Amino acid sequence: MMPGLWGLSWLDYLVIGVYFAVTLTLGLRAGRRMKSQEDFFLGGRRFGKWIQTFAMFGQATSADSAVSATTMVASGGAAGMAANLAQGLLYMPVLWLTAPWYRRLRLLTMADFFAQRYQSKGMAVTYALISAIFFMLVAGINYTAMGKTLSAIMLKPASALTVKEQQQRGMALERKSLETRDIRLLTLREASRLDDLRRINPHSDFPYVNSRYVMLAIAVCVLAYTAKGGLAAAFLADLIQGCLIIVLTLLLIPFAMARINLLHGATGVLGPFQVLHQQLPAWYFELWGSPKLLEFNWMWILAFGVLGMLNTAAQANQMTAMGSARDDDTARVGATNGIFIKRYCSVIWGLVAMLALVLYGTTASDPDLIWGMATRDLLGSVGMGLVGLMIACLLAALMATASALTLTTAALLTGSVYRPLFPHRPEAHYVLVGQLFSGVYVFGGLLIAWYFNSVFDLLKFMVMFNCIVAASFWLGMSWRRANPAAAWASIGVTGMLTLVLPLAIPLLPGVRGNAYLQKVTNPLPITRTYRASQTDIEERATAMIKWDTLNAAHLAKGPRPEPLQRGQSFARTFTLPQKSVFWQQGLTTENGRVLGMGYLKVELVVLDLLGWDLSKNSYAFNETLTMLVRIIVPFGMLLLVGLLSKPQERDYLDRFFARLQTPVYPDPELDAKELERTLADSTRYAHLKLFPGSAWEFLRWTRRDWTGLCWCTGGALGVVALLVCITHLGG
Repeated sequence: MMPGLWGLSWLDYLVIGVYFAVTLTLGLRAGRRMKSQEDFFLGGRRFGKWIQTFAMFGQATSADSAVSATTMVASGGAAGMAANLAQGLLYMPVLWLTAPWYRRLRLLTMADFFAQRYQSKGMAVTYALISAIFFMLVAGINYTAMGKTLSAIMLKPASALTVKEQQQRGMALERKSLETRDIRLLTLREASRLDDLRRINPHSDFPYVNSRYVMLAIAVCVLAYTAKGGLAAAFLADLIQGCLIIVLTLLLIPFAMARINLLHGATGVLGPFQVLHQQLPAWYFELWGSPKLLEFNWMWILAFGVLGMLNTAAQANQMTAMGSARDDDTARVGATNGIFIKRYCSVIWGLVAMLALVLYGTTASDPDLIWGMATRDLLGSVGMGLVGLMIACLLAALMATASALTLTTAALLTGSVYRPLFPHRPEAHYVLVGQLFSGVYVFGGLLIAWYFNSVFDLLKFMVMFNCIVAASFWLGMSWRRANPAAAWASIGVTGMLTLVLPLAIPLLPGVRGNAYLQKVTNPLPITRTYRASQTDIEERATAMIKWDTLNAAHLAKGPRPEPLQRGQSFARTFTLPQKSVFWQQGLTTENGRVLGMGYLKVELVVLDLLGWDLSKNSYAFNETLTMLVRIIVPFGMLLLVGLLSKPQERDYLDRFFARLQTPVYPDPELDAKELERTLADSTRYAHLKLFPGSAWEFLRWTRRDWTGLCWCTGGALGVVALLVCITHLGG
């Protein structure tokens, strides 16, 4: 391999350079066809099933996808993989039925839906602003994940560290050493030192290039690419990155399997899977969660899947992805195909994570770094520029997703905020404004990434947003009694409960130190029976050493643990660590005072005050309650107010739902004529209603609907079967 710079070969840099040259050229060529807002924001609505498939896959896949899948598997084993798949699999049949909605609306943005359905420009502005913030958070996650992955790939060796970096590394190792010891055996000086080190939070790994500069370079490329080429350029990037990331994901597997066989003396295809079950603990392969896990049990996974399914449908980029198709059937086929590719890739990413944990699990200080470590170690040893190709794949995923979301955000802000303030301007003027808003989005996401610098913190902060508008979308599409008053009540109450109050209440004096809010979970111990793997044997040996140390200090409790043999049946009792019931980031101690960290889970405070002692629940159960509240409150509020208040005018609703019932034709002139026929006779498709004469607008399923539902259900079962096969093969 030719020597290069910063841990990469010159061939790696050549591959990255070629990728950027190709994608930027495509963006410039796409920009020549851009003449109107519809061209810029929706690509002229001319995309077919092939482009739509990879557009959906590209929007669902970004730089954080493989990294976050690896992190969830590293943290939760097979249950982490199941949680990562849950919302996508539940969404598949629903997506097949709802995908035509976005195209049949024949609107530019999702904010236009809120303005038209509820006859409220204020609601459109509210939705646009919420979605813009949401997508900036998504951008921040992508930039952060890309920075962490490049940090793992381009790490400095110990010999290249500066004096300051060596000092930080030393403090990080000291902290790790102190944290591995029993806190009861630490001296006062050591305990104080550990508190200081946790506050300093020193780094142990240092990349050659500051990740902030990498993020800035990517942001500039995304802005130039998107602002010039519009959605056509973004979808072309989706097509390229979709093909590349699938190839590279599959390419990692044989390299990892060969390395495992070499290190552990295994042979053949089954060898690595046998090693997985020998090396990793038995609880790691429980699909519905182990007692060892704080989250990732069946309740949490199911609630997470339902919440994700409901919230995803209300995301503004759904209109961008499916509203750009040439007709509604293309929209539904492309969308479901793209999500299926993502789900199967998620299983493969989970497999790579499991293999990588056998190789690096004992040395990786941060699960987020495992994907980058595998890329550097496995692909870098080949010397064919494959590390550069993986970086190009991740850059492609980030740029494709960021480009599409940039266009979505720009369209929302241009159409719902700017245009009402400055109407009757030329089309070119609004395109220019959209390009300027693209810059606001790209660099807003960059600033968020610089500020948080943590994928997990961003995810926790972001998860609150879409439940605020989800009920107004779903019931607005399906229930005539959903009116402006009901939608505003749902958005207002949910926004207060999940966003305003959790962030505002902790700002009040004395709240973070309130003794009642310091309640922690005290779940009962759970005992399970397993067959011992190598990791179980090593953990038991560590427990024996720890017992001996405590016994010498007269602090040991219970009998001494017995040694294990591989394959031996043994009982294991899990006692989960205590976790704060009400504070998102838990509790900390400052100057002798216990304080709550992060935002306050207001819904759990209310339930506890009503007499339900949440400290007796597991942390996963309380988190499940939080998600259920975010489902029940917005839908319940909208249903209640909708039933008690006056509905919108019947003629107006007839015309709105008639539009949703009219198929979209590829020929724009024919489509316009058919739509005019329907609007002139709003009862044209009334015979298709499932509940005639009611306020519910569900339509009877056609043969095409049934065929797609069977196909989606079969595909989802195929994903589950592949997951079960991977987790049980070799066991």
